[in-house]
Amino acid sequence: MKIPPIILLLICHLCLCAQGQLRLPNIFGSQMVLQRDKPVRIWGWAENEKDVTVSFSGQEKTITSGKDGKWLITLKAMEANATGQFLKVKSGDLSITYENILVGDLWVCGGQSNMEWRLRSSRDADVEIPSARYPAIRFIRIEPEGLPEPREDFPAENGAGTWQTCSPETIGDCSGVAYFFGQRLHRRLDVPIGLVNAAWGGTMAQHWVTRETLEILPTVKPYLEEYEAKCQTWIDAGREEGAAKRLTSDLEKWEALAKVAKAKGEKSPGGKPNPKSYQNPDQGRIPSGALNAMIMPLSGLSVRGILFYQGENNAFGNTWIPFRETFPAVISDWRKIFQDKDLPFGIIQIAGWSTRRSMTYDMNHHTNVIREQQHLTWRDTPNTGLIVSFDANSDSNIHPGRKYPVGDRSARWALSTVHGITDATRPQQPLQWHGPIYKTMEKKENKIVIHFEKTGSEGLRFDQTDARGFYLAGSDQVFHHALARVAGGRGKTPEVEVWCDAVTDPVAVRYAWSNLPLGTLMNGKELPAFPFRSDTWPLKPHYGEDLYHVIPQKREDQ
Repeated sequence: MKIPPIILLLICHLCLCAQGQLRLPNIFGSQMVLQRDKPVRIWGWAENEKDVTVSFSGQEKTITSGKDGKWLITLKAMEANATGQFLKVKSGDLSITYENILVGDLWVCGGQSNMEWRLRSSRDADVEIPSARYPAIRFIRIEPEGLPEPREDFPAENGAGTWQTCSPETIGDCSGVAYFFGQRLHRRLDVPIGLVNAAWGGTMAQHWVTRETLEILPTVKPYLEEYEAKCQTWIDAGREEGAAKRLTSDLEKWEALAKVAKAKGEKSPGGKPNPKSYQNPDQGRIPSGALNAMIMPLSGLSVRGILFYQGENNAFGNTWIPFRETFPAVISDWRKIFQDKDLPFGIIQIAGWSTRRSMTYDMNHHTNVIREQQHLTWRDTPNTGLIVSFDANSDSNIHPGRKYPVGDRSARWALSTVHGITDATRPQQPLQWHGPIYKTMEKKENKIVIHFEKTGSEGLRFDQTDARGFYLAGSDQVFHHALARVAGGRGKTPEVEVWCDAVTDPVAVRYAWSNLPLGTLMNGKELPAFPFRSDTWPLKPHYGEDLYHVIPQKREDQ
C-alpha cells in the first residue's frame, strides 16, 4: 500500500532525530538574508539533550537541545551588513556552515498566482532579466503544496527551497511582483533584501489560515463540512487501494465506450476519467493546507513584513461568502506565526479579468465584493496597506503582465509607512504611496459632490482629462454612466462633481465598480484612486441566492 506523503515526512524526521543528525530547516542556507534591527531566531534539531552552539557576526551562543532534539537560539539584533558572513552551527563532532549570509530586510511574499507569477513571464522580462545584477538581493521560492497538518520544514528540490542571489541567470524564477518590490526597496534603502516567495495559484484565503481559526468562523462551517465528508468518503471507499480500483474500472468502461464510438465513426465520449479526481482529498488546496505546508515551516522567523496578493479565487462561485472572515484571519494568524502582533502587512487589491460585459452584470460581480472587503480590512487593521492594481491590467487576463507598477507601489507603501521615508523633493512630507480615498458625498441640485481624505488627494486630476469610471443612481438603484470634473478653488481640498442627464435626482455614486474597472481618477503622483461606492445597498452576486451586505464604516481623515 502506498504510504501518504505526510507519513513519509514524519518517518524521515524521526529517523534523522534518532541518528542524532544536526540540521536546520531549509529556510536557513547559504546566500540567505537575516533580518536587521530585530532579534534573530535560529532553530533546528540535534541529538537529544546535547549542546548546540551558533556563531554569527561576532556572536556565539550555546543551548542544550530538548528531549525531542529541538533547539532554538536567539541572536541579538544586528545592523544591516552587505558583506557576506559565515553562519556556523555545531553540536559535538557535527557542524554545519552556511556561507555568504547578509543582514538586511526579509519579506515574505505570499498569495496566489499573481504573486507566484515569475519574472520571466512578466511584460518587462526582456529588459529586467538581463539587467538584474543585484548581489545584495536574495530570494527563495517555496514549492506549492498543501497538507492537512502543520509540518516543520519544506523540501529543497527541483530548484525550489534554496536561496538564490539575484542575477540574470537566476532572477527569472523569482516572483515578478516580489522582484520589483525588492528592487525598489534595495535601491532606496541601500540594504540587502531577502524575498521569501510562498505563493500558490488557485488558493483561497481559507487555505492560508490555521485550522483552529477556521473552526470558529461561522461562514466557513459548510466548507469544512464538505471537506470532511470527502475525506470520510475516501476512507470508506478504501483509500489509495480503493481509488486505484475505481480509476481502473472507470477507465475500462470509458475505453469500451470509446471503442464502440470509433467503430461507428463517431467521436470518443467525453469525460475520460482524470487520475487527479481519484487522489486523496486531504492533499492540495484544502482548508489550512498551504499554510501548513508553506508557512508553518517559517514559524518564528524574524522578518520585516508581509506582502500578500490573493483574492481572485474567492471571487468564483460562493467562495466570496467566507472571505470577510477568512481574509482578516490571514493577517492575524500570520502575525502569530511570525511572533509579531504589529507585523506590517501589505495587501495587493485584485485587478479583475473582465471582458467588460454589461454594467448590470459587472456591478454585481464577485470581484467588487473582494475588493471592498480588502479595502475594509485595510481600514480596520493597523499596520496594513492596500495597493491598487486594476489599472495595471491592460486586457481581460486574470494574470496581468505588468508586474512593475504593483511592485513599485508596494515598495512605496513599505518605504513610507514601515521605514518612515519622506519625499526627497519635500523633505518635511511623507513619501506618497496611495491615491485618493473616498470620504463623503453631498448632493447639490442634480449633482453629487465627492470629498476625499486629504492624504492621497494632492493634485487630484483625471488621466488625460478623461473622466471615466463614474456611475450615478437615483432611488431606483439603477446606475448609469456619469460625467465628472475636478472642482475646488485655491486653498481648498479638491473635490469631484458627478452628474448624469439620465439621473436627475441622484442619491448614490460609485467609481471603478466593475470586474475589471475603467477608472482615470488619480493624484499628482499618478497614483490611482481606490474603487469606492457611497451606498451600502445589498449586492446580488451571480452565484447562488445569497445577498452581500456591507457593514457601514466610519472613515476618518488622515
